[in-house]
Amino acid sequence: MNFIDFHADTATLILEQNQELKKNSLKIDIEKLQKGEALAQFFAMYIDAKKVESSYDYCIKMLSKFKHELEKNKEDIALCRTYDDLVKAQKEHKIGAFLSIEEGEALEGSLDKLRFFKEQGISAITLTWNYENALGYPNFEWTHQHKGLKAKGIEVVEEMNHLKMLIDVSHLSDGGFEDVLKHSKQPFIATHSNARSITNHPRNLSDEMLKKLANVGGLTGINFYNNFLNPTREVAYIEDMVRHIKQIKKIAGVEVIGLGSDFDGIPNEVEMEDASQMGKLADALLHNGFSSNEVEKIFFKNGLRILKEVLK
Repeated sequence: MNFIDFHADTATLILEQNQELKKNSLKIDIEKLQKGEALAQFFAMYIDAKKVESSYDYCIKMLSKFKHELEKNKEDIALCRTYDDLVKAQKEHKIGAFLSIEEGEALEGSLDKLRFFKEQGISAITLTWNYENALGYPNFEWTHQHKGLKAKGIEVVEEMNHLKMLIDVSHLSDGGFEDVLKHSKQPFIATHSNARSITNHPRNLSDEMLKKLANVGGLTGINFYNNFLNPTREVAYIEDMVRHIKQIKKIAGVEVIGLGSDFDGIPNEVEMEDASQMGKLADALLHNGFSSNEVEKIFFKNGLRILKEVLK
């Protein structure tokens, strides 16, 4: 079954480990995506701001390397900036590659840098990672839970609306989530977050947040990190993914659910070993009472709806 995965850190490892996109030892490469019938993959430019001198410079370096890999493999995968680009890629039997930034500090508080990244093909930005930055506060722990966006964060949200970019609230504080809800005029997404009522971790979304996300036409991508699924287990099992999906459907409806594997970013093993096995989750959902249409919504239809509405 086709799928859209809204979050993976493959681009970072391609740079750091000098891997290739066509075929590599990672969880995601072109061959694995083809085997898994991927419609589109979001590749995050993930940055640990405390390990680099300049988040902006490091992001540029990673982006340059990854776009070079896309160019080398343009017969199989196409850089997509808009929904229409994805439609074109699909007609040409290519995987759609969307680019995102995971760590708003890459902007260094500059709207000009935001506009530059948009020109370079970045379609989505995760406003924070695990540290406070110029835009807002993280939910790495409960410490900053009720702190909202900073003034610059609100400016970035408004400008991302203007630029037709996807705002990602995964990693963002609950207060920041509320501010995005207040200031964004377009649907936004949590690219890789699960249900807090199942696993009480600050990186997951509360039932109330899920309802609010659904009400604005947003989406949360199911994350394959064991600590967010079931921290009592060392491996991320499909049955725990199904548990979270059932809860989110019950609370906020199936239309708010997507996929955000976090492949190549999470340290644990996953029952689906890599992107080629995404169909195992689809089969499990079908065996757990989900209709074919509901599974298609989770796997790609909900994602297509968001892309069509925001990435114009």
